[in-house]
Amino acid sequence: MPLTTTETRSRTEDATDVPWNVVVHNDPVNLMSYVTRVFQKVFGYSQERAETHMREVHELGRSIVWTGLRERAEAYVQQLHGYLLLATVEKS
Repeated sequence: MPLTTTETRSRTEDATDVPWNVVVHNDPVNLMSYVTRVFQKVFGYSQERAETHMREVHELGRSIVWTGLRERAEAYVQQLHGYLLLATVEKS
């Protein structure tokens, strides 16, 4: 009887297709209206959605503004840093 070999593949938690969150953190420098405009410009959010995220940042200290692939999340964080917002990437 021939031997059967089973191959098992495992994926790490750091796989690029694991969902990642872009988190914007509160800071004492930027005006709320400015943060709202940045969210509209970077993410294409409506005024209402941008204001909702801005309020979360202001009241809760952070808001998850986008979730998706790691590479795109890191690009968004770079963009937000360009607008002087404090943003990070975390696993979803």
